[in-house]
Amino acid sequence: MCPSFMVTRDEAHSTRGRANALRAAMQGDFGVDGLTGAGVYDVMALCLGCKACKTECPSSVDMAKLKFEWLGRYWDKHRMPARERRFANVYRTARRLAGPLAPIANLGMRLGGTALKRAMGIAPQRTLPEFARTPLTVWFDQRDNTKNEQATREMEAHPVKRVVLFNDTFNTYQEPAVGRAAVELLEKLGYSVSLSGHRCCGRTTISAGLVETARELALETVSVLYERAAAGIPIVGLEPSCILSLRDEYAALLPDDPRVEIVAEQAMTLEEFVTNEAEAGRISSDNWSTGSRKALLHGHCHQKALVGNAPSKRALELAGFEVEIPDSGCCGMAGSFGYESEHYDWSIKMAERVLAPAVRAADEETVIVASGTSCRVQIADTTKRRAKHLAEVLLEAL
Repeated sequence: MCPSFMVTRDEAHSTRGRANALRAAMQGDFGVDGLTGAGVYDVMALCLGCKACKTECPSSVDMAKLKFEWLGRYWDKHRMPARERRFANVYRTARRLAGPLAPIANLGMRLGGTALKRAMGIAPQRTLPEFARTPLTVWFDQRDNTKNEQATREMEAHPVKRVVLFNDTFNTYQEPAVGRAAVELLEKLGYSVSLSGHRCCGRTTISAGLVETARELALETVSVLYERAAAGIPIVGLEPSCILSLRDEYAALLPDDPRVEIVAEQAMTLEEFVTNEAEAGRISSDNWSTGSRKALLHGHCHQKALVGNAPSKRALELAGFEVEIPDSGCCGMAGSFGYESEHYDWSIKMAERVLAPAVRAADEETVIVASGTSCRVQIADTTKRRAKHLAEVLLEAL
């Protein structure tokens, strides 16, 4: 169940061990510092926030949510290190450096190399994600007018089916090709696409334990999305950890806001959307070309915990793929965890437990599918294979 326990085999790094540590700290067994002392920090350090315990623990202990609350209290007593603050505020950095400044920023990262990574507390073996010269938002606004006119004519000839694409930070400013693929896929399937227009869902601040910042971003996001959600328009996300925050953490961050439930009801992953529409008869397997295709699917941790792999598998099968799902658990990247120098070795051990060997064993004709940004980074770093997002795979197979 717990990725870190699987590789350490240490009771302290299990869900039960962490829960017992928190309970002992509240009972005073960790001295005067209690919850905010070094003892509890050491126990919580290897918790990846993967949420496996939320659904797989017999007691349904949600350690990811407990860690979020605990980290918030910890940072009230301790200064947050610069590295952790950078990761938490990556949405600000990405918005600032993507676009015209991207070539300069990317060149600086490449020239800085190992020295820059060491200075930032990042494992030198890691590949730093670069910033996009043309963010998804810019591409979306500047698309060829002829194509827009053609799309408008097609929509006028058929009933308009509206979709909001929840363009997260990663697939907007760092991997816009995924966002473009999703837009093109949805439009080719007959949907009118608009972007969500939110600043950031707060996922990275949730992982970092910045409770009040996360609450502020959640409130902004709900306010931006509410009217469209209330109108019954699906809000389709590409990064599982981002879109699923709307259905999980937002209820805890904004417990008295009735709009949260309305937004959560319309929030879904691309996999869920495609599957739901297929079941409703609005998407058919006839949309995809025939042929024998194979896919090796790795599900994002939050996706597996809150949704399961079934929608991803069904969506790929609609497109004619024979799907293999290795029992890989967490890939070991877990957002910033795998980048951190002190956690690199553990991260690699988690990947090498099942996922990396399974990818290496797959033949060249097999498409590697992973919807999580950090999952794709881990696969590339450990196997040199490029994993594709479901949106890219489905678009290519049309």
